[in-house]
Amino acid sequence: MGENETRLPNTALQGVWSSAASSSLPGLPVPGRVSSFNTTGKKMAYHKVNADQRPQGPSQYLDSDDLQATALELEWDMEKELEEPGFDHFRLDGTAQHHLGISQNPDLDLEPIQPSASPKGRFQRLQEDPDYVSHYTRPASKSNRCNSCQILKLFCTVLTLFIFGLVVGYYAHKKCPPSPATAEPNDPHPYGEILKEIKAENIQQIFRDLTQLPRKEDTDIAVQLLVHWTSRGLEDVQLVNYSVLLDVPGSSSNTVTLKKSGECFYPSGLQCNTDTRKPRSQDLLYSYAAYSAKGTLEAELVDVQYGTVEDLVQIRVITNVTNKIALLKLGQSPLLYKLSLLEEAGFGGVLLYIDPCDLPKTQNLSDKAFMVSLNNGGDPSTPGYPSIDGSYRQKRSNLTRLLVQPISAMLVKKLTSLPEEHGNNDRCIPLQLTTTEKTVITLNIQTVTTYKTISNVIGYLKGSALSDRYVIVGSHHNSLYSYSGHGWAQSTAIITAFIQALMIKVKKGWRPDRTIVFCSWGGTSFGNIGSYEWAEELKNVLQRNVVAYVSLHNPVRGNSTLYPVASPSLQELAAESQSFNCLGKAKCPASNVSSVQMQGDSDYFINYLGIPTVQFSYEDIKTLEGPGFLSEALFPTHTPVTEEMDPSFSLHEIIAKLTGEVTLQIANEPVLPFNALDIALEVQNSLKGDQLDTHQLLALASSLRDSAELFQSDEMRPANDPKERAPIRVRMLNDVLQSLEKNFLVQQAPPGFYRNILYRLDERTSQFSVLLEALAHCKLHQSNETLQAALSKVLNSINSAQVYFKAGLDVFETALAGKK
Repeated sequence: MGENETRLPNTALQGVWSSAASSSLPGLPVPGRVSSFNTTGKKMAYHKVNADQRPQGPSQYLDSDDLQATALELEWDMEKELEEPGFDHFRLDGTAQHHLGISQNPDLDLEPIQPSASPKGRFQRLQEDPDYVSHYTRPASKSNRCNSCQILKLFCTVLTLFIFGLVVGYYAHKKCPPSPATAEPNDPHPYGEILKEIKAENIQQIFRDLTQLPRKEDTDIAVQLLVHWTSRGLEDVQLVNYSVLLDVPGSSSNTVTLKKSGECFYPSGLQCNTDTRKPRSQDLLYSYAAYSAKGTLEAELVDVQYGTVEDLVQIRVITNVTNKIALLKLGQSPLLYKLSLLEEAGFGGVLLYIDPCDLPKTQNLSDKAFMVSLNNGGDPSTPGYPSIDGSYRQKRSNLTRLLVQPISAMLVKKLTSLPEEHGNNDRCIPLQLTTTEKTVITLNIQTVTTYKTISNVIGYLKGSALSDRYVIVGSHHNSLYSYSGHGWAQSTAIITAFIQALMIKVKKGWRPDRTIVFCSWGGTSFGNIGSYEWAEELKNVLQRNVVAYVSLHNPVRGNSTLYPVASPSLQELAAESQSFNCLGKAKCPASNVSSVQMQGDSDYFINYLGIPTVQFSYEDIKTLEGPGFLSEALFPTHTPVTEEMDPSFSLHEIIAKLTGEVTLQIANEPVLPFNALDIALEVQNSLKGDQLDTHQLLALASSLRDSAELFQSDEMRPANDPKERAPIRVRMLNDVLQSLEKNFLVQQAPPGFYRNILYRLDERTSQFSVLLEALAHCKLHQSNETLQAALSKVLNSINSAQVYFKAGLDVFETALAGKK
């Protein structure tokens, strides 16, 4: 054996030992210490370093003589191990993880060596070399130094340790609580196990159970729902009651009388019954406008069509409208806004109807009157504060000075002297009052206001990691006679089926990261009273803790198209959820997600809390193409319309799974699945058009987009990467995303318009609704003061969001600098 070289007995195992000076590299054994060998290894490669390649000068570990002696000892130990049985193949521990490079320079580089660019590393590449010899012939044994006693001792020691490990492992596993089941990161759909438990037949059965409940007071239905949810395993379910002011029908129905003929009609178009002994239909009593003015008014009937600004400008040129009764079509803009225009113009009363040409041909409602609410939201006697014990109650029996009465299209035809059939199957002619002669009517409204108790059912599924962050899923129950059809039973059946599917998973040890709050609201038909009162009472908590609201308001209103509506920040999530749940379903084609005003109890959460909201529903295409806002009318329904539209309840199942998918993603994703850039893009799109000079707004919107892009790339992208994710930064990021839409809440908006300006009026409009209304107002009053105020509101909102983004980025930079 040479002086500068340590030779192994087998040439196939020749390699090199690194010098003592390089022993500080990761994975390299220190000279003088025997390295452990993997007894099950298949290959081993050594690198050879000649003694003359060692650095000159004294070593910090061993001198030259010690190093050579150590090499000889190591050779001797290796020969001994090679002689032992079972060691046909072996390799050095750590070679797969630490890749050692050998420099040809005599001045050996002691700096840490960078890992190989190859993902497999140098040693694995060596093994893949066809010239690499992976097997060798073991040389004959020199001597047998292991006697039977040593083998027996070794065997006993290993056996004892093995038994001891089993005992410790058994008791440790027995005492440790089972860890919550978590989805594998590579699972393409981690919530599939929950969603597959949502089945059409289950929803149908729950729906039928709900519709068979006796029609009692609101609280009675709420108690039944509490029992339903509790029986399905939901742990914390509460009944929250409020005493609120409701406007309900009186003992007699409202009537419309023609002065010329003296004929008296009920709102449906039927002639008044003079026989008081004959019972009246409940439909006649419940065809009214809640919170309308009460009394009697005799006046001329004036046709205002849809009551737009253009319609009113034309009518004021023709006639004086003071204290007259407007014949108004529902649709095109919010009812409360149109009534405010009519009241401002001087009208004294309104007959409200839906033109049959605006309805799908499948809906024959020409002989049906309906109910509307003139309440903008919440208990009218406690505006802006909750109806709890001790609250001051304002005396507000009516919310407008107009006498408002909904009537059927059939009654309109009788009042306008139009024939019953005035069109053909191919073309529908809109209803219009003839101008040849005046029509004078007497309008009589006799509703009463009274305090009643309404109840909310609130259930909590506590989160495991972020229990102080809430995702609210909201439906409603409705005890007002039979209005809104079975819409309340649809939404309640879907939310109950979702709860049932979730609790199956919860019983196996799983929990969402964030708390999911299930709500069934009372008093929705009177102006979303239950949701307003609950949110007003918990406003400060909800502003801080709620991250999203998922709405289930009347989910199946048609059967022809899926209609998703979402906040701009949730549009991407809603679209992605469709692509998964609607895959291969003919009834669920991909639909565009829009941000438009929606009906239901999401109102307070959108307009006062600025909470991102999403809603899925099925609609009729004709309804979507119509004038909009027809869903403000609540029709009495006695036939099982829901089961006619969706006999197999497959549409209900799709809505339930879409709702569940979105809810679970928001509740479980470490980073909230909100898209900040989509908000900036929505702002830019809402400023397009040539009606206004918006150069300053567009410039500010462009800056907002730049900030959103920077925020998305610098903060959201790293946070979504598990390798770069830092918990404190994720929490900070989520706080920014959660509160982003609050910047777009304006202090005051026209009646019926959203205070959250990110939501457009309907599908036909593309600009900010407050700007469109201000433009129309200029035509009516010949003044641009309202327009300038609206432009200022939009400007301040965009600037607020821009400042908010910058502040968020500054906080992240400060936190990062402090960490460094």
